[in-house]
Amino acid sequence: MSATPIRNIAIIAHVDHGKTTLVDHMLRQGGSFQAHEAVSDRVMDSGDLEKERGITILSKPTGIRWGDTKINIVDTPGHADFGAEVERVLRMVEGVLLLVDAAEGPLPQTRFVLGKALEAGLEVMVCINKIDRPDARAEEVLDEVYGLFIDLDADDDQIEFPVFYACAKEGYAHTENKQEPGDLTCLFDAILEHIPAPKGHADGTPQVLITQLGHDPYLGRLAIGRVVNGTLHRNKEYALAQDDCTKKIKVVQLSTFEGLERVQTEQASVGDIIAIAGIAELEIGDTVTDLTNPEPLPRPTVDEPTLGITFHANSGPFSALDGKKVTAREIRERLEHEALHNVAIRLEEGGAPEAIRVLGRGELQMAVLMEQMRREGYEICVSKPEVRIVEENGKKSEPYELATLDFPEVAMGSVSEKMNQRKGRMISMRPGGAGRTVVEFRIPTRGLIGFRGEYLNDTRGEGILNTIFDGFDEFAGHIEYRKRGSLVSDRKGSTNAYALFTLQQRGQMFVGVGVEVYEGMIVGSSARENDMNVNPCKAKQLNNIRAAGADEKLILAPPIQITLEKALEYISEDELVEITPNHIRLRKKVLAANMRSVVRGEKKKKEKQPRG
Repeated sequence: MSATPIRNIAIIAHVDHGKTTLVDHMLRQGGSFQAHEAVSDRVMDSGDLEKERGITILSKPTGIRWGDTKINIVDTPGHADFGAEVERVLRMVEGVLLLVDAAEGPLPQTRFVLGKALEAGLEVMVCINKIDRPDARAEEVLDEVYGLFIDLDADDDQIEFPVFYACAKEGYAHTENKQEPGDLTCLFDAILEHIPAPKGHADGTPQVLITQLGHDPYLGRLAIGRVVNGTLHRNKEYALAQDDCTKKIKVVQLSTFEGLERVQTEQASVGDIIAIAGIAELEIGDTVTDLTNPEPLPRPTVDEPTLGITFHANSGPFSALDGKKVTAREIRERLEHEALHNVAIRLEEGGAPEAIRVLGRGELQMAVLMEQMRREGYEICVSKPEVRIVEENGKKSEPYELATLDFPEVAMGSVSEKMNQRKGRMISMRPGGAGRTVVEFRIPTRGLIGFRGEYLNDTRGEGILNTIFDGFDEFAGHIEYRKRGSLVSDRKGSTNAYALFTLQQRGQMFVGVGVEVYEGMIVGSSARENDMNVNPCKAKQLNNIRAAGADEKLILAPPIQITLEKALEYISEDELVEITPNHIRLRKKVLAANMRSVVRGEKKKKEKQPRG
């Protein structure tokens, strides 16, 4: 055991249930910051995308001293697309603190993270958070949590969990449901009491399981993991056990986590969560172990990816105008680097020359990867998301999701109709309070592609959608995604007010005035089912009878702002999203209008040909 008593705990919850906010106050009250020190909210969300989106993407360890004990805390993502992060982190801890919103109760990701924790045999503590909400129903939510434990086949010991009622925003927790000022003392004390100390022997064979990869501007790549057994020393040689080989390495630098800082140390023992510098080539799941008697640990496993997107180099007329990294080779190297760090990502050949298919958990995970790449100077084109279809013994199966929808009651008809069209099957329905309804559907993952935008429109922006993977099942057949065609530019040029004023009567525009467009670029959504080739650059012809001053006033509706998520939801099979550091454009795969007609004709001929 480590000379200093240690407790390792992960904070798990559904997205936006208050994990990162709670960790902020645990750091403050644990003495990680000086009293006069100014600290921003959500301090653990250090990445730019995490701050902008208000979500946790990568798990992060931190250390707090409470009395004579060091508590290592790992903040985890709450969104289902980053579930692999949670699965890996659970290998680093002996217990978890499950946060549940006092109004929303357990949601899909709550089930997922709790199921993984129970499966790993971890000690669970439950915290009902946000008890200060006007619509809080803490006691009912606690009953729902008990029901969730039973549904997940928790044993008698696991169901006997300690319960806390908290307001993470104000930094207090109580053992009773009461809104009174206070602190987190009872929570810290319970961690020391209920979370077991790490098992292992300080004089045993060294074993460190690498669960994360980091980077230091001076030290290079960092291997982050937990000392499972033995003691690790700085400047000593060890073995790096990988799938098919063992390499000799030297630990150049060794650090532990204290607050938001890495603190150098000469040695680390059982239970310590550490960062190791000096290992050039490593992967998540490798084991740092004894050089003469290597004993590798089992590699962590994660759920299979469910969705794939094909990445290409930007081949449009405006390629290489914004980005610095535009070749297929550079894109491939970047994706291979991502797959090395993220075990939820897999790569395979894309079916076209120099194309590469990326398999992952969901559209948000893919959108985050694309946003990171565009900020790094890459230019890429990506296809419509496609789910993984598995065929065994001549039968097709596909991934399914449990979707929980919370929306105003008046939208029940339109929401149910859309879900039925997309092969969704209603499982349960309950009132959500304040004129809202909560409905759970089981639906093919394919059916959710492009649904979120329609759902928000049908619910006037008030709908909440949460999903969680629910395994593979029988292929559900054809699903119609989009009933409207696209408005496609038929030439290169700059858009103007006169042309857009005319076109907005035919659909909703994606571009405003003065935007450079090209042939094959999508400039809007058509009101009709078929695509329309349009001229968004057409200028009004003036003559000596009608002068410019005599024109009627042109009132343009604001164009729809295209985000990466919206773009991925919108495009169809024959379209691409063009992503550069400064632009997100929608385009046809085949740019020339006459060639698109030829391709459509050939496709119809193939569809009419008898099979077999």
